[in-house]
Amino acid sequence: MTTPRTLLTAGGLPAAAIRARARHGTREVFPPVAAYGAELFGAEADAGQGHADELDRARIVPPVFVPRRLEKLIELGREPLDDDVSLRTVIGGFDSALPLYLSAFGSTRAGSGDLGIAASRQAGRLGIPMVIGENMVPVHGYRTGAGRAAPSAITARIRAYLDECPEGTGGVVVQQSTEDADSEVWNLLYSAPETQPLLESGRLAFELKIGQGAKPGLGGMTVVDEADADRLGKRFAVRDTLGPGSRLRLASPGTYTEEIVRQQLRFMRNNFPRARVWAKFHPGRDIANAASTAWRAGADAVTVDGAEGGTGWAPRVFLDHVGLPLAECLRRIGRPDGCLLVTGRMWEGGRVVRSLALGATAAGLGRAALVAVDEDPRDGLVRLVEALALESRLLISALGKYTTDALGPDDLWWPDRAPSPDRALAYGTGTAGPPLADTATTAGATADRIGGRA
Repeated sequence: MTTPRTLLTAGGLPAAAIRARARHGTREVFPPVAAYGAELFGAEADAGQGHADELDRARIVPPVFVPRRLEKLIELGREPLDDDVSLRTVIGGFDSALPLYLSAFGSTRAGSGDLGIAASRQAGRLGIPMVIGENMVPVHGYRTGAGRAAPSAITARIRAYLDECPEGTGGVVVQQSTEDADSEVWNLLYSAPETQPLLESGRLAFELKIGQGAKPGLGGMTVVDEADADRLGKRFAVRDTLGPGSRLRLASPGTYTEEIVRQQLRFMRNNFPRARVWAKFHPGRDIANAASTAWRAGADAVTVDGAEGGTGWAPRVFLDHVGLPLAECLRRIGRPDGCLLVTGRMWEGGRVVRSLALGATAAGLGRAALVAVDEDPRDGLVRLVEALALESRLLISALGKYTTDALGPDDLWWPDRAPSPDRALAYGTGTAGPPLADTATTAGATADRIGGRA
C-alpha cells in the first residue's frame, strides 16, 4: 500500500495560489476564464491591506455654523431641507441632471449585450452622460446588418440612450485608443446618421483613452474564442496563455509624452469641431501633470480612473497592486484647472460626495451600474441612482451647502493622518469644478425628481 504523500507547507506564503500556478501556469495570472463576461473584476475593498481604501475612511464633517444655510433660508423664506440641494451640474460640456455619468464597460459579454442596452436606456432616462468603451467597434464591428433591424453593439446603445434622454440634457462620449484608431471609430460616428441628433444638440464627445485604473500601463484585454482570435490576430496581439479553447487579445496602451497628448487633443478639436474633447488617464504617479497638460490643450473633461476602478479583464496582480488610489490622485491634482471626472468603486453617496469635496465635478458608475441593471433591466439603475442622489442631498444639506460646487476639502476629516496646518493644502484647496448650469427647463420628469428641486 502506497503511503499518502504529505504536502509541504510554507508559512507566510499563499500555498494554494502557488500550487495553482504550478498546475496551470500562465492562465493563473488572470481570473478564471469561466468568469469572463459574468464577473466584473476590480481591486478588493481592502486592496490587500486589511482595511478600506483611504477615500472611504475620510469622514464627512458638518460644521456647527452654517452661513450658506442662512443665505438659502433668506432666499427661500423658510428653513431649507435636503431636497433644496441642487445636484445639477455641467459634465465635460454637457448639462447633467446629476454629478454622475455612466462609465465605459468595455467589450466583454457583460457590457456589450442586453445589459449594456438596458444601462444605456436608463442612463438616458436619468439625464446623465454615457461613455462607450474604446474597443466596441474593433471587437464587435460597426455594422452587423442593414438598417435598424440589425444595429451594431455601439449604435444599438446610442439609439437606446437617445430614445429615453430628455432633449438638451446628457450626452454620449465615445472612447478611442491608439490601436483602435485603425478602426476609425470617431470618423465613422462623426458622420453616422445615429449620431446626428447628438451633434446637432451639442451632445457628442470623443474621449482619448490613455489608460484605466484596473490595469495602469496596459492596453485593453479581452478573452476570445479561436475563431475570433484568427480574425483579430491580423490587427492585435493574440496569445495562447489562458488554456484550451480561449485566447487573450491584447491592445497596445500607446506611447505618450506631453507633446503627443497636446497634439492628439488638438487634432481631435480640429478634425471633429462639433464634438467635445475628453481625455482619460490611469492613476499614474504623474497624474497631476497629465491632467494639467490635457486641460491646457483644451480638453473639456479629464477622467481619472483610480486604482479601485473595475474592468472586464485584467491580470490579478494589477487589480490589487498597481496604480495610485483615487484619494492620492485627487491629492496630487489639488485644485482642478477644468472639469475633473473620477471613477473607482462608486456606488453610494458618501464616496461621491467625498470625491466632489476633493475637486471632482462628477463620478462615474461602472460595475455598480451593470450589477443594478442585472438585478432589474428596466429600473435597477434608476433606483440605484435615486438612492445615491438622496444620500448625496442629505450629506450636502448636512454640510450647510446646496450645490455640488460649494463642497471643499474642509468638509472632510482624515482619521489616520496626524493633524497638520497644511493638511487642507495637501488634499487640494479648490472647490468642485466649473459653475453649475441652469438646466431646469431641459431635463425630463425622472431627472427632475432625482436631481432635486433647487
